Amino acid sequence: MTNAVLESDLDLEALNQTLRDMDAAELVTWGAKTFGNTLVMSTSFGIQSAVMLHLVTQVMPDIPVIWVDTGYLPEETYRFADELAQRLNLNLKVYQSSMSPARMEALHGRLWDQDNVDAFNQYDYMRKVEPMQRALKELGAKAWLAGLRATQTSHRQTLGRLAQQNGIYKLHPILTWHSRDVYKYLTAHDLPYHPLFDQGYVTVGDWHSSRPMTASDGDERATRFNGLKQECGLHLPQTQGEADSLNSSSL
Repeated sequence: MTNAVLESDLDLEALNQTLRDMDAAELVTWGAKTFGNTLVMSTSFGIQSAVMLHLVTQVMPDIPVIWVDTGYLPEETYRFADELAQRLNLNLKVYQSSMSPARMEALHGRLWDQDNVDAFNQYDYMRKVEPMQRALKELGAKAWLAGLRATQTSHRQTLGRLAQQNGIYKLHPILTWHSRDVYKYLTAHDLPYHPLFDQGYVTVGDWHSSRPMTASDGDERATRFNGLKQECGLHLPQTQGEADSLNSSSL
């Protein structure tokens, strides 16, 4: 399958009006027809990752699935990833930082333990953002399917079904889904939650900066990044122009 249109052919504002009411599977199908073999998807093998992995591979069984392995994921995540990769026969592309965890800690210390946003941002760029950017470039991606939901963070509330980031189109099939929609899909297709869900986790990333949700937490993202921030940077605008475009489209 080859890409059917050039990036210059796409009018984001007009397309978002068209794509807004498509259901998740229809949007994935539109993405497959529009971008062909330049379409990829990402996964974190997080709490609800089985939804997107199943949804997308029903349409594109061989789509490249990018997994950024920070080297600090919980043991349960690695086992969950192995289980889903085998069950869904994923075309998994694993990317990691060029700097090993041991080397990073020797040169920069335990960045997640310094209780400031700058240190966390440095950590996230090295272990997540740079490997993802490298993956997209090496795989020749022109479009990227991501399982973001508007209820997760304030930034994600501003997104459309189709967006741009760092020159790449992003499609958000389940952007408008709520937790009940996720539950219904998992149940209907006999898919598992991440095993840490049973221990009270509603979102999970690295072992050192994820914890179960408590009654005092205002929202689920308070359980990540020591409560210092909502986003790791993978899904944030990479240029001022992108940020301005996003802000204007959400007015």
